[in-house]
Amino acid sequence: MTAPILVSVSGLSKAFTAHPLFSGISMGLAEGERTGLIGPNGSGKSTLLKILAGVEEPDQGEVHQRKNTRVVYLPQEDRFHPEETVEQALLSVLVQANFGGPSSIPDAETPADRPGTHPTGHTAEDAYRRVWTISSRMNLPAGSTLVDSLSGGWRKRLALARALIQEPDLLLLDEPTNHLDLEGILWLEKILLQVPFAFVLVSHDRVFLETVTNRIVELNRAYPEGYLRVEGNYSTFLDKRQAIVAAQETHEQVLANKVRREIEWLRRGPKARTTKAQARIDEAHRLQDELADVSNRNTLKKTVDIAFDTTGRKTKRLLEAKGLGLTLGGKRLFSELDMLLSPGTRLGIMGANGTGKSSLMQLLYGHVQPDQGTLRRADGLRMVYFDQKREQLDPEITLRQALAPTGDTVVFQDRALHVVTWAKRFLFRPDQLGLPISLLSGGERARVLIARLMRTPADVLLLDEPTNDIDIPTLEVLEEGLREFPGAIVLITHDRYLLDTLCDKLLALGHGKNGLGEARYFADYAQWLATRSTPNAPSGSAHRIPRGIDRETGRGTESSKAKIRRTTKLSYAEQRELDGLADRIREAENVEQELRQALEAPENATDAEALTTLATRLEHAEADLLDLYERLDKLETKQQELEHAPT
Repeated sequence: MTAPILVSVSGLSKAFTAHPLFSGISMGLAEGERTGLIGPNGSGKSTLLKILAGVEEPDQGEVHQRKNTRVVYLPQEDRFHPEETVEQALLSVLVQANFGGPSSIPDAETPADRPGTHPTGHTAEDAYRRVWTISSRMNLPAGSTLVDSLSGGWRKRLALARALIQEPDLLLLDEPTNHLDLEGILWLEKILLQVPFAFVLVSHDRVFLETVTNRIVELNRAYPEGYLRVEGNYSTFLDKRQAIVAAQETHEQVLANKVRREIEWLRRGPKARTTKAQARIDEAHRLQDELADVSNRNTLKKTVDIAFDTTGRKTKRLLEAKGLGLTLGGKRLFSELDMLLSPGTRLGIMGANGTGKSSLMQLLYGHVQPDQGTLRRADGLRMVYFDQKREQLDPEITLRQALAPTGDTVVFQDRALHVVTWAKRFLFRPDQLGLPISLLSGGERARVLIARLMRTPADVLLLDEPTNDIDIPTLEVLEEGLREFPGAIVLITHDRYLLDTLCDKLLALGHGKNGLGEARYFADYAQWLATRSTPNAPSGSAHRIPRGIDRETGRGTESSKAKIRRTTKLSYAEQRELDGLADRIREAENVEQELRQALEAPENATDAEALTTLATRLEHAEADLLDLYERLDKLETKQQELEHAPT
């Protein structure tokens, strides 16, 4: 049985400049749906949420809302009256909701007074009971606490509480994980998995999307309808998107072959003496238009080109710290911290807001001096620092000046590139070069900073929340660029996917039982998560990765009495598979080459059915060959690691 539709849209279009955000969007949002809304920066995700909430009007199209449906909108930026208390912030929105005002989170003009009665059916006691219930559930600070004194994370919790207290039928959340630390994100996941209502959320956090959604919608003009909707979580979406993109690329290839044949026919100068000849001429022009449309859509899938420059230094000890301690504002952040950065080190730093992650990064860079311990850097060490607050960018200069400070040329890896070429590498249009930095979005500013980092040869990259405001396609390319960087990387991020796939160890900062700062190393995110869920279980001493960690489960099996025995070679089955992979790859390469030649053979050029079949077979052959390459790399890497593992 189909769930009732709460809100539906038909033919929605919106543009702020000559470049439209989206057009012709039609879909419905039903009860029980938990939709993740994704798309490249500038695709119109936030604007679509505002249109659904009634905060903004579309240029074309209609929004239909089921009668008595309460839609609540939670924007990216939290809006509170500076003199409001926590209790007043909740009461004010509850009063407005009960009076039947706008269902989006309102701007607080004045703090709510303690009313004697609420609208019909709601007494003061009812209101305060609901405030107390939501405050307890969300673990909010005392009701008398001024909102202006709250940190970004606590303001986000309060904003979410203001949304939930209205008991929505449909909740619209724009980047709800912004300003939340990892603990806050896990808390938010738990809340959203328990709510009874439908919601739509915009997020770039792939693990968050995987956990809480049951439908993904991607806004992207690369698709024929301008968006792609897939039932299921994020991993299901990735599988189906890959198939659709591959089919669209195959369709372009088939169309190109058809158009090539028709152009050759047209060049022979056929005379439109018959209806049949004229129909073929018309069909040839239609095919050309269709090919241009498909080619343009496929071109839109291009992403940022990210690769970091390196000095090529081979020094094993780039940076070494022993017994580091730091106290700021009378608060001990950490002590007795040891650290060694070598080429290839990938260190992720975790911790709640306020535990000293950014302070540690500034200490490593040299902006802050430690209270205790020693910090030694290799002679001539070159470090690049990505500041999460984007303070390195002058808001008054133009994009052109930020990308090419010395003129119209950029030198990257000993090559001179024109600023327009360099800008296109980061998906900036030539007409944007004259814009001041202050007019760029958060994601665009992040791309500018990444462009500047790439031009500076470095031994160590210090990256403080580089993923903030970056869309998922750029995230994926950033990850690849970081993997290929040969130097050391120290990374602060709440992106669990990036922590898990890039970092070879994690350093967690936090507060111990005595209230003092602690620093502990973990093998990976899974081990940290297992320790978090069983805080009394042993998880290794500070500053060391416990021995005998199962990297799949993250659970430690350390023993202070027995020495962990390590395997030093592949299993029998793995070794046999590795020995036979060279022949399998050679056979697969031959199949792939034969299919490619058949696809280009003149005798098949006029057979559309044969071309389609060959293109499909070639796609499968290429995928099989890629799988073999990846399996070979995995087994050879594992063999090398086992041979060099300490006993």
